[in-house]
Amino acid sequence: MTSKVKRAKLDVASTLADFIETRALPGTGIDADRFWDGFSALLHELAPRNKALLDKRKALQDKIDGWHIAHRGQPHDGEAYQDFLREIGYLLPEGEAFSIDTSNVDPEIATVAGPQLVVPITNARFALNAANARWGSLYDAFYGTDAMGSQPKPGPYDRGRGARVVARARVFLDQAFPIEGHSHADARRYYVDRGQLLIDDKPLENPAKFAGFAGHPKAPERVLLVNNGLHVELVFDRTHPIGSRDQAGLADVRMEAAVSAIMDCEDSVACVDAADKVQAYGNWLGLMQGNLTETFDKAGQSMTRALAPDLGYTAPDGSALQVKGRALMLVRNVGHLMTNPAIHLADGSEVYEGLMDAMITVLIAMHDLKKDGGLRNSHAGSVYVVKPKMHGPEEVAFADETFTRVEALLGLPRYTVKLGVMDEERRTSVNLKECIRAAKHRVAFINTGFLDRTGDEIHTSMEAGPFSRKDFIKRKSWIAAYENQNVDIGLECGLRGRAQIGKGMWAKPDAMAEMLEVKIEHPRAGANCAWVPSPTAATLHALHYHQVNVAAVQEKLLAGGRRAYVSALLDIPMASYRRWSEAQITREVENNAQGILGYVVRWIDAGVGCSKVPDINDVALMEDRATCRISAQHIANWLHHGVVSEVQVMEIMRRMAAVVDRQNAGDPSYVPMAPGFNGIAFAAACDLVFKGRVQPSGYTEPVLHARRLELKAA
Repeated sequence: MTSKVKRAKLDVASTLADFIETRALPGTGIDADRFWDGFSALLHELAPRNKALLDKRKALQDKIDGWHIAHRGQPHDGEAYQDFLREIGYLLPEGEAFSIDTSNVDPEIATVAGPQLVVPITNARFALNAANARWGSLYDAFYGTDAMGSQPKPGPYDRGRGARVVARARVFLDQAFPIEGHSHADARRYYVDRGQLLIDDKPLENPAKFAGFAGHPKAPERVLLVNNGLHVELVFDRTHPIGSRDQAGLADVRMEAAVSAIMDCEDSVACVDAADKVQAYGNWLGLMQGNLTETFDKAGQSMTRALAPDLGYTAPDGSALQVKGRALMLVRNVGHLMTNPAIHLADGSEVYEGLMDAMITVLIAMHDLKKDGGLRNSHAGSVYVVKPKMHGPEEVAFADETFTRVEALLGLPRYTVKLGVMDEERRTSVNLKECIRAAKHRVAFINTGFLDRTGDEIHTSMEAGPFSRKDFIKRKSWIAAYENQNVDIGLECGLRGRAQIGKGMWAKPDAMAEMLEVKIEHPRAGANCAWVPSPTAATLHALHYHQVNVAAVQEKLLAGGRRAYVSALLDIPMASYRRWSEAQITREVENNAQGILGYVVRWIDAGVGCSKVPDINDVALMEDRATCRISAQHIANWLHHGVVSEVQVMEIMRRMAAVVDRQNAGDPSYVPMAPGFNGIAFAAACDLVFKGRVQPSGYTEPVLHARRLELKAA
């Protein structure tokens, strides 16, 4: 039983109260009594409004279900459906043109296009890796992955592979930083003469791409280049194992990679109580104070990781130049749905976790805002909060008001908090312009998320009929319309030069060659950031932003006008061909079930919110609650419409549980689900499927939280 202490009108878990009073508040200038009084007032005033928004979600969903049931068996009438959605207040009128006026935005958000990482804040090592992924070795990324066509073989350093890596890196340098009448492949000497970089006495074709150097100008230790706003550092060291064999002494090519990183309190974590939240908040505090460290064993050696320092150079004009050594950090709060037992209100109800996150993560960020030197996150004096799973403009406006209240309580200037609006729920997608308008003074980020968006699509249209198989859903017209409209409306609303327009995650962390082929489409689509699963992936994805000038793409798209409209987004991806064979049906359900089980067993038993889970073909995929949501909703949809029976699904769930057990056989802490199938993790996975139709918006959180708390209490 968690001990509670009384603070104002709140019952607060003692661990959380102690964290706030002894770690978070000191250094902010805010008195504890003032904090608790204000926090209590905010929660008691906003909680009923939060609940009303959730009630409205359900009321709208009930009406949509009723419409589909009334029209079942009839050809879908898109115009009548849109009229109905307008009538019930789901689809809102689009207002006049406007532009956001978000101010004090850091360049990593406003003007520099590049990769973005998302990491669980509960894992200090991962959080530090992400923050430090601002810079990554291109040599290491090429050598250690399949980016050049094959994985490295186990064993000692392969000099032949290393030579191919160096050659491939020089091809990149020739493409991004061409030399007049010369090639980086043939270069023997890099030096600086009167503020100009010369390579074997030849200048760059564009001398302005030389940004600085470190060391002696005649033999610099490091040379800094810049292209499309992203930096590249050439490291020279003739004593280094690589540099000693290189004709120019080039030991590494370091890419400016993860320009920004989202520290996630939501989909990639398993935070169900006060202890979990304190772990998350504690790591965020360490990042904002700049003193987070993590010690771990690697290859038998103890290592300590800390935040990387900034980098110093001499600019071409001789002045001192400092370049950020860390990604700009955003924090993703929880959405409006979930509650948490860490705090109880006067009526005994649990705190809405999103309101708790809003207050505490911004309080913690004050430690960064108060710095005038050292390891700073925001030089513009802003706090960047990403808010997920909002349904429509009303909910965005509620988030905007919440942060206004938080700022007032903490004594921060209004609009210090910048808001990221995730376009991942259908009511937000079809009203995106009005969602942005609802927070036009603080919007600094919008993005698309195919997985959650598809999960919501299935749940919203559950009664319309059976959906296509998942691979075919991706091919339907609505997804292209969704992706295009997000960029187009973002540009219409003035996000260019002020905010990020992002694209979703590359979910195959081991398939870097494929990523290099495919993910360039994100900057080509006008996205100035896109999610990647690792620092190495960020280093490789950075190559795309040297190939594509996103600012120029956005300018062209803006001039061309909108490419997609609401009618295309409302094209429900139901199955037009339903004569699937039994083998096709079984394979689809198996694939969904295996992914659910592989993710849920680690979520429930180990408290791991984001996992690299082998799929049914043993291909490792990044799984989080979004991937789990779509898989669970897909099976629930097929169950509801009789494509499969409960007996069939349960037989597949049990068979796939044995597959997941086999895939985890090397983990000594793993608890098998088979052959008893009576554990909490297996029960949770079954709940997501067999009770999926009645879950709010098809979300997995209510089931996962309840079952994880059950396990922790056992």
